[in-house]
Amino acid sequence: MQFELRPFQLSDLRSLVKHANNYNIAKNLSNKFPFPYTQDDGIAFINLALSATPQEIFAILVNGEAAGSIGVHPQQDFYCKNAEMGYWLAEAYWGQGIVPEAVKLMLNYGFRTFEVNRIFARTFDTNIKSQRVLEKAGFKLEAELAGTFYKNGTVYDELIYAVRKPAQL
Repeated sequence: MQFELRPFQLSDLRSLVKHANNYNIAKNLSNKFPFPYTQDDGIAFINLALSATPQEIFAILVNGEAAGSIGVHPQQDFYCKNAEMGYWLAEAYWGQGIVPEAVKLMLNYGFRTFEVNRIFARTFDTNIKSQRVLEKAGFKLEAELAGTFYKNGTVYDELIYAVRKPAQL
């Protein structure tokens, strides 16, 4: 399926809220991603996405709508050569190959834009689909930490996947 990555725009608010207001998405993301997802949440997120230079967060556009988000976030202090990737996509588009391709595009962008040599992503142990996305995009499982995530009254294991910067970049 065709998609596009581009910086968020204020005009994305309606579609962002429409697609983000889904428990099946929120349950696999940090508590910073609320459910229900309101217009105020969307405004705050778009403002956050537009605040970084260079750009760290992009909209995933499907059929002209902001149907998801993907970002690469450089870390600080002695993690300064690392960046964390996060993403979500509207449930209607799951399983159509969009996210693995978006992740590959963001890996290229992240390594070319930021002075990092490792990009990592963290998933819940129960989020098998996200684990497959990362594996399809070339990430390798580096660690499994028992009982580190707490969400909605449940403790989950944390899986950490990573990719190292290719020598040709």
